[in-house]
Amino acid sequence: MRFELFIAARYLRARRRQAVVGVITAISVIGVAAGVASLIIALAITNGMKRDLQDRLVGSTAHVDLMRVAADGIRDWRPLLARLRALPHVTAAAPGLYEQVLISRGARSSGALVEGIIPAEQRTVSDVLQTMVAGSAQALEPVGQRVSESASQQVGEENSSGALPPIVIGNDLAEQIGAEAGDTVLVTSPQGELTPLGLVPRYQRYTVAGIFKSGFFQYDSSYAFVRLADAQRLFSEPDLISIISFKVDDMYRANVIGNEIEDAAGRGFETTNWMEQNRELFRALKLEQIVTFIILALIVCVAALNILIALTMMVMEKTRDIAVMMSFGVRVDQVRRIFLLQGLLISVIGTALGLVVGYALSWVGGHYRFIHLDASVYSIDYLPFAPRVVDALIVGAVSLGVSLVATIYPSSSAAKVLPAEALRYE
Repeated sequence: MRFELFIAARYLRARRRQAVVGVITAISVIGVAAGVASLIIALAITNGMKRDLQDRLVGSTAHVDLMRVAADGIRDWRPLLARLRALPHVTAAAPGLYEQVLISRGARSSGALVEGIIPAEQRTVSDVLQTMVAGSAQALEPVGQRVSESASQQVGEENSSGALPPIVIGNDLAEQIGAEAGDTVLVTSPQGELTPLGLVPRYQRYTVAGIFKSGFFQYDSSYAFVRLADAQRLFSEPDLISIISFKVDDMYRANVIGNEIEDAAGRGFETTNWMEQNRELFRALKLEQIVTFIILALIVCVAALNILIALTMMVMEKTRDIAVMMSFGVRVDQVRRIFLLQGLLISVIGTALGLVVGYALSWVGGHYRFIHLDASVYSIDYLPFAPRVVDALIVGAVSLGVSLVATIYPSSSAAKVLPAEALRYE
């Protein structure tokens, strides 16, 4: 062990003539640990929020959506779908027809976005139908479908049994209107019929075949799925779709691949991707992460001030020791390094404790999910934690750097001690 580090470690362990110096040193260690732990937990939460929201968004929606610029629907869509599905980087594609409607059961109603889908193809671009908590999405399969036939060839088949067509709705939407699997709901479309009395809204009764819970409030509270053929009848749009959804092999290049899909589709088409649709959300999370880091880093700065005070008082307490060491030939730069290393030891101990506590609490919070949130406000129903190794490196570097700056003044003061003056009255 080097001489300077040996003396610095001895000074930290030695009994104090002034107890307040030891107390301030302990407070400094605790302060650094609290600041580091707070930063690790805060960054784990923001990273967890971003990860969970991104995973749920990408799982619930397609990477790229293609639609008409004029919003007049896509006609003759089958050959277009087959051609675009064969493009490079496209792994799956599914047609859809959606419209804003009013879903009601008795006196309770709620606005919703109903999408007509072909389940076999929809499952290739979205995981929503795999999150059923009641009933089943099997009822959305085209009537009379045979294993050897393509789902898209069965779109026009109708239910010959005379039963009400099926609908699958989100869990929060079901709670809003008080519906359960097997209940009947009324879907009212703004696409009305012109009668002698004026424009009359078109409506249709459906049987709730299933209820899904994706965990993302936006979808669970306002999305519903019906068969594509049923949606076309409800909206009076025979053999027309409004959107083609795509999954691509690299979701982070969705904007580039989307442009390729748009060019291949031809004039009159435009694409959006999951990053564009949720840009503001992820930008807000990034800003929150930066602001949180700055605010909680102030705790480390306060702890660094405690280190400065502790070292300054220690220099005053050890003035005679410093003078004796200098009289025995200890150089000025060695004295300076003794107190630099002492401050660094305080910071290292506090940082290590903070990292252990921060990662331990983050693991417990992420594993047991005991902190619940209001899904209507935060879009997810629990507080996620996702600690990263890179956060430990950044926080550790900031903590050690700030603490090292705090040691500059007291170590310089110690190096300026004059042995003759210090020992004059001893």
